[in-house]
Amino acid sequence: RGLRRRTVARRAVDLSPFEEEVIRSADDQYPLTLDNVEMILDELRPYLMSDGGNVRVSSIEGPVVKLQLEGACGDCPSSTMTMKMGLERRLKEAIPEISEVVQVLPDAPDLTIEAVDEVLEGVRPFLSVAGGSIDLVSVEGAGGVQPTVLLRLEGKSASLFSVKNEISQRIHRHFMQSGLRVEWEGE
Repeated sequence: RGLRRRTVARRAVDLSPFEEEVIRSADDQYPLTLDNVEMILDELRPYLMSDGGNVRVSSIEGPVVKLQLEGACGDCPSSTMTMKMGLERRLKEAIPEISEVVQVLPDAPDLTIEAVDEVLEGVRPFLSVAGGSIDLVSVEGAGGVQPTVLLRLEGKSASLFSVKNEISQRIHRHFMQSGLRVEWEGE
């Protein structure tokens, strides 16, 4: 006897906008207004709510829409993927004026030289024991779409990926900003 496969077609209502490419006509495009952003987010909310989360518009600044993920989505490790591949993709598809969608985190401290230096103070004792040091070179684009922290690491540990990774993770955990880049002088 031959092996028979049973194919089950997925119904359109089972498809998540986070998983499938949605092809829409030009008639389905809207101007950038709060009401239109909310209308598109209302399409996506059931998927977020099924995972115990939600989304709210924090602000619209020119062509940049700032959203806050709430509930389980707020601190989910996949929140950046949800924001970029789901919410941003669908919003830009329906509202072409949008240049970017960024995630706003409510309790994150401001990205300042003093605040970054405070995070670095937590690793300096360990680096000095190993004969190394770390200095903050600059903070650029604070409050923007892609802020950048430039650091200088010196000593034996300067070439160790694990040390740089740990410092970078501490900065990301502290500031919780989508798009934040940590770069190393000389790389």
